[in-house]
Order: sequence, then C-alpha cells, then structure tokens
Amino acid sequence: MFRKKKSNLQNTYKWPLRRKVVATLCILYIVGFSSFLFLFYGPFTKFKEFWITSAMTTMSHQYLATWLYSDSYIEKVLKNNSIIEPEEISNPDEIIFRRYTATIYRNEYEKEILEKDGSNDLYKVVQISGKGYQGFLVAIYDPSRIHIATTSKLGITGESILTVSERENAIIAMNAGGFYDPDWNSNGALPHGTVIVDGKIVSDYDDANMGGGFIGFTQDNKLVLGRMSKEEALEMGYRDAIEFGPYLIVNGKRSFIRGNGGWGIAPRSAIGQRKDGIVLFLVINGRLASSIGADMVDLTDIMERYGAYNAANLDGGSSSELVIRGQIVNTPVAGGENGLRNMSTFWVVK
Repeated sequence: MFRKKKSNLQNTYKWPLRRKVVATLCILYIVGFSSFLFLFYGPFTKFKEFWITSAMTTMSHQYLATWLYSDSYIEKVLKNNSIIEPEEISNPDEIIFRRYTATIYRNEYEKEILEKDGSNDLYKVVQISGKGYQGFLVAIYDPSRIHIATTSKLGITGESILTVSERENAIIAMNAGGFYDPDWNSNGALPHGTVIVDGKIVSDYDDANMGGGFIGFTQDNKLVLGRMSKEEALEMGYRDAIEFGPYLIVNGKRSFIRGNGGWGIAPRSAIGQRKDGIVLFLVINGRLASSIGADMVDLTDIMERYGAYNAANLDGGSSSELVIRGQIVNTPVAGGENGLRNMSTFWVVK
C-alpha cells in the first residue's frame, strides 16, 4: 500500500531543552552586549555625557566612568559640561523684605509662591515637575526662623534628619552641606568646609571643592553667597552658614552652564532667596522610575522661574532629604532606614 512521505516539518530535528536554554542565553548575551556597546560607544553623546558626569561627581563611584573611557575622553566631556559661576558676592542690600496685601501676579509661578496655603503664614509646599524629574519647592516667608543644625556628635558620627528635626523641634528640615565620605560609606561625622552656627564657627574641615563658597544668612536674615575666608565670613555677619556649591544665581545673574553643568542627573537640593526676602528650599527626587533626577540647568531654571535672586546648589544624590512636621516628604535613596543616611549639617526652620 502506497504511503506518503513525512513532510520536512515532521522530519525536523527537535533540540533538547538544555540546548534551547543555552541558545536563548547566547542570543540574550549577544543582544545585551551589543546594546551595551551601542549605548556606551555609539553615536548617542547625550547618554555618554550623562553617564560620565553623573559618575565623576559621586567622588566614590568614578570608576563607573574610568573603567569604560579614557582619561582624555572624560576630560573632554567634563570640559563640555561645566559651570562658570559669577565671581561677585551677592549684595544683601538688594533684598528688601516686603509684605503683600492686594497683589497682581506677574505669572503663575509667582502666584504659587505668594498665594498662601490657607492660614499658614510660615511656609507653603509647591509640587515641582519637569522633563524626567519631580520634587518639592518650599516657600518660607520668615527667614529669621531658618538656621543651621548639626549632628550632636560632630567629628564622631552624623545623624538622621529625623533625629535632628525632632531634637531641634524643627517644622521643616532639609540637608545642607557635604561631608567627608570616602568609599561612599561615611558616617557623616565631618562636614566639608566651614560651618557657622549662631555667629560662631563650630566646624572647619577641608573644603569639598565643589565650586561655590559660603552659603548662609546674615544677622538681618539675608542669604549671602560669596567666596571668602572664614574670618571674612564672620566680618560679613553670617549667623548661620555652610560652604558648598556651585552657585546657580548671584545678584540675579545665572551661572553660565555648558551642557548639564558637569554634575550629571541625580537627586538634588538647593536653596535660594527672592528679592522680597522669601526663601526657597528645593528638593528633587532622583534615581527612580518616576523621577530620574535633575541637572544644574534644571535647578537654575526652577529657581529662576520662582523668582530667586540668589540661589545655590546643596549636597545632593543620596543626601537629598526633606522633612516637614516630622514626616519625610521626598523619596530619599540612601538605602538605609526610610532611605535616609546620617549627615553632618541641615537647614532647619523652627
């Protein structure tokens, strides 16, 4: 009896499961490796600039860039992504405290700042969002209530922002300056630069070399930004100050920023003051699916948009933290309890 031959499909050799798994893994490896090469060595300069500048400003994770790129290429990228700050010291005479009655708002951003939240005469929280980031801006109407607080164990160990906020009876607390942080594993004991509290120097360690200089309030509650010695700072009349940077706006003049400013994209914190005396605390979430983070251009744009006449970058990354009335407002990413880390210095509103 005549029988049809089996089709080619029926005669196809069937691979064992183990070979299928090996083949799949090989394909995934080839695709993944090709994607890696395409991203890190392909034509997308923006990604490479983001990667290199973000790595090189961590101080402790620079190997993420140096393992992949030559020193000359890293230097070229950093040169094309840099920030040139105004050389002048901010002029406190330009800050004139003002009480508003009937107000015609110049734009929506001024309205957000000046239109108070009910009967709250001390502060107002404004949610901030932009391309790739979201965060919080706090307008503080009485700068006389803003101070620097430090860990109670300076030189020994830092403290959590929640601990400091509770001890200081702070209504608002935000991270301030940087601190000595070898291998990204510091306990936050030693703040970088000079720290002034109530008109007295309480700490004086090596500068962070992050640009900027003194960031602080004088006895008449005006935010002054300036590069000077600690002796000059005391003569200037600082009551509470730290050293950090870079400066974003000085006397209404923006820093000149090339590319992303050389700081990459990350969680950020900043402080500023408007000409009418209102102080702005800014914290941007980062390293999250919902908010990658901000660069120096973003920070400057936000501060300028909301009327800052003087503004400066503060310690960012895993140090960016904001607490209001004992509650964590932003999403810290340090990895410790509640995502917090121990730090040295804080801005507090009491």
